[in-house]
Amino acid sequence: MFDGRKIILASQSARRRELITYIFDSFDVIPSDADETPPENVSPEDIPEILSVRKAMSVAKKYPEAVVIGCDTVVILDGVIFGKPKDEAEAFLTLKALSGRTHTVVSGVCICCEGKNMSFSQSTEVTFYPLSDSDILRYISESSPLDKAGAYGIQDRGGLFVKKINGDHYNVIGFPVARLKIELERFEKILGERGK
Repeated sequence: MFDGRKIILASQSARRRELITYIFDSFDVIPSDADETPPENVSPEDIPEILSVRKAMSVAKKYPEAVVIGCDTVVILDGVIFGKPKDEAEAFLTLKALSGRTHTVVSGVCICCEGKNMSFSQSTEVTFYPLSDSDILRYISESSPLDKAGAYGIQDRGGLFVKKINGDHYNVIGFPVARLKIELERFEKILGERGK
């Protein structure tokens, strides 16, 4: 796929770096310096896609011939976005809010190349078991909740909180790779047709 083109992941997420290896054997990681302030007066579900476009395009400006992939993931509960907590106290409050409830994980992804871009969103519903304060405190002390949207990682001990998932498991980790592969193939065809 994209023979001869440089592939750039515009993210410093270790989880995304691992997941993109399911699609590409070789790629570069160049984190974006785009403004990640959520736009106002926009539906929470639309924000990850908007931010993914910002991230991808900021890197694509410097590497216009490369295929640049940006991504942003948020957790939404009752219309409120839960991003990465700023400290352990906020992580505790976030997990307390998610306890025993169903929340939505939304990832926005953008693919850029040669001034063209394609973006999409993927949503997954996640239901948590009720969590005790000790469950939450132990998780915070033994894991790394501060670098994860919603203050948990389904791929680590946060998986013990999950009662049910409706949708793509990898999307909850932060990268809907199966959908991404399909969209990359579609984007490659579009580039090929426009290049004729």
